[in-house]
Amino acid sequence: MKLLIVEDDKTIASGLEYSLSQEGYETLVSHHAQEATEIIETQINSISLCLFDLSLPDGSGYDLCRCVKEKADVPVIFLTVADDEVNVVMGLDMGADDYITKPFRIRELSSRIKTVLRRYQKNGTHEKDSIQIGPLEVLPLEGKVHKAHAELTLTALEYRLLMIFINHRGQILSREQLLEMIWDVAGEFVNDNTLTVYIKRLRKKIEDNPQKPVLIETVRGLGYRMATEDVKE
Repeated sequence: MKLLIVEDDKTIASGLEYSLSQEGYETLVSHHAQEATEIIETQINSISLCLFDLSLPDGSGYDLCRCVKEKADVPVIFLTVADDEVNVVMGLDMGADDYITKPFRIRELSSRIKTVLRRYQKNGTHEKDSIQIGPLEVLPLEGKVHKAHAELTLTALEYRLLMIFINHRGQILSREQLLEMIWDVAGEFVNDNTLTVYIKRLRKKIEDNPQKPVLIETVRGLGYRMATEDVKE
């Protein structure tokens, strides 16, 4: 999952880049509005979330936010030292999803990022009428999964786990990330051992050979990744 960080204070930017990379995010860092605009113009479709400092030497986070929102439905969080109501309202009115006031703790920012991303992932779950993943046909609007034209019987958590993988096709998801997302959608406690059981059960239902999974593969030492296939509209 790629984040665009635009912050003119290089010390803060470097700290953000390091901390967020430790949490599994890929980061693009810019210190100027012009460079950031070029990144948005050419790479916005590969970016999952933007962190914009409001005050930049050659522009503002407001301008960058407007540029993003004109091109894609990508969330924006503002980083600002100005916590007055006028600045906050202005940013939110132009489409920003959240803001955080400096100085902030990285854990607080990380929590804000995850909250915004979860909201977007939920909203995007039902965008497609039909999703094709190898031999699977997933019908989000109906909450059904077919394999070889036969409907699979999945529990609510198995289905939600499958949708998490689908919404992150091609991305490596750590166990910690999966646990957090399952907790959010399930509203109940899911521990590490339970996650192992659910992945095993899901593989048994969707894989041709659960002992050699190809749809949900294990990336040793990192987590799990779902195969990338073309989406059937």
